[in-house]
Amino acid sequence: MDIFSFLSLFGGLAIFLYGMNAMGDALERSSAGKLKSFLGNVTKNPLGAVLLGAGVTAIIQSSSATTVMVVGFINSGIMELGQSIGIIMGANIGTTITSWILSLSGIQSDNVFIQLIKAQNLAFLVSVVGIVLIMMSKNDKKKDIGTIFLGFAMIMVGMDIMSGAVEPLKNNEQFHQILLLFENPLLGVLMGAVLTAIIQSSSASVGILQALSVSVSISYGSAIPIILGQNIGTCVTAVLSAIGANKNAKRAAAIHLSFNIIGTLVFLILFYIVKFVFNPAIFGESVNGAGIAVVHTLFNVTSTVVMFPFIKQLEKLAYVLIRPEKQKEEKTELLDERLLVTPPVAIAQATRVTHEMADIAKNSLIDSLSLIFDYDNAKAKRIYEDEKAVDRYEDKIGTYLVKLSRESLSIVDSHEASNLLHTIGDFERISDHAINIVDVAKEIHEKGIVFTDKAVKEMKVLIAALSEILDNTVAAFQNDDIELAKRIEPLEQVIDKIRFILKQRHIERLQNNECTIETGFVFSDFITNCERVADHCSNIGVCLIQVAKDRFDTHQYLKNVKESHNEVFENMYNKYEAKYSI
Repeated sequence: MDIFSFLSLFGGLAIFLYGMNAMGDALERSSAGKLKSFLGNVTKNPLGAVLLGAGVTAIIQSSSATTVMVVGFINSGIMELGQSIGIIMGANIGTTITSWILSLSGIQSDNVFIQLIKAQNLAFLVSVVGIVLIMMSKNDKKKDIGTIFLGFAMIMVGMDIMSGAVEPLKNNEQFHQILLLFENPLLGVLMGAVLTAIIQSSSASVGILQALSVSVSISYGSAIPIILGQNIGTCVTAVLSAIGANKNAKRAAAIHLSFNIIGTLVFLILFYIVKFVFNPAIFGESVNGAGIAVVHTLFNVTSTVVMFPFIKQLEKLAYVLIRPEKQKEEKTELLDERLLVTPPVAIAQATRVTHEMADIAKNSLIDSLSLIFDYDNAKAKRIYEDEKAVDRYEDKIGTYLVKLSRESLSIVDSHEASNLLHTIGDFERISDHAINIVDVAKEIHEKGIVFTDKAVKEMKVLIAALSEILDNTVAAFQNDDIELAKRIEPLEQVIDKIRFILKQRHIERLQNNECTIETGFVFSDFITNCERVADHCSNIGVCLIQVAKDRFDTHQYLKNVKESHNEVFENMYNKYEAKYSI
């Protein structure tokens, strides 16, 4: 082989890989996210999971892509680890479809129909259909179908180029000696694993082996170990995708790797026994594309059948290999960027995380209010830690939603994303005010500040009103309850009035020498922070109402509410005013 043959070989491989990638991506897009949603809702029936994994992989022609998808679902909490095992097993079966498609190139017949379905000739036909759909159609789905056809054609063309590139090796004695090395099963397995790990596709590495078999004589004895090794190498993609994921996602990658290693070891032992005890003649015969497809399929189907009864044991092995962390993981781990291409799923995950953020912010604020009259250093420390957690939540959710906004979102998804983006800032500010109130409580505790009985009574009324508006806000947000959201603004205005009255009464107590200026400072800080928290609750409530109406002008909404003299609104205001009378 000269330099141009090597260029042809790697050029053919590049076309082959690009065709696989383009076809897989187009197939996923054309499913409009239904494929992943269906995979995420898979039943807990192991056999059903195997069939589903095989079917999905046969469609997208990549066991690595299916396994990476599964890792993403587990990392996001959509799928349980036990559900993934059957899908991973099925993915290994589904990936064999590619080798059967590629084996069509070996069909020999003068029949016109047989000649037409040969891979090389079929490639020209589908490429014409594909390019016409891509260039002539304005419909995205039709363009995706065209890309699928064109991707298939590129796979076939790449295969043909690789076969032609290695043609000179047919009569090369040195290369034949190298092939003899792979008759050592361990070297064959290593070769298959390394090649597949480099190109991160067992389908592609099987295709290379099939292309080589067209021009060069490769024995079954050499090909079988290489095919076994290819199933180990394909695990690299899943392992890489699990980096930075949670423990269960890492366990899914470990299961994929363990399953293929165990299957390879079992077959390798059988291979050694058969070879050295019986030494069948077929091991010395030359393998063709169809023979490679048979071996590839036989290995993956048999491995699944043998390992299927041991699904629970595989799960236990994953827990042994990847031990649980003592520290609790934050819900932000659910924000898996692999789900961004499926906006409904990504939105659902971002919503779950924001609900958790809302709970942390609310609980922190409620805890901070309890410190005003009963300061506890341990509780104060926990509130500080929670505030840092809320900051992390806001940063990660915001970044995730910005990335999601670059995808094609439906109207419903767009509304939900806008709602989340508008509210995470308010929840973060509520946790900030919790810290401010902790600081007020700490100052009261350290300086031994004592309030008058009247001031204590007034502060407790304000605390009760603030606790209710917080509960209503978080409940309305988490349940998307618009009617409950409408109860937030009337209570916020009552809290504004309570703050005004408390401020006036404080001034009167100062004038009557009933309290000190120092007491006045902390009192003022406390009621101001409470009023600001109510403002943020109002922002969240108004956002929920406006987004539901596909509007975002919160100021105009509040202006209309205050000026329209809405009877329902005024009734709610009057009830709250009576309930929190001071």
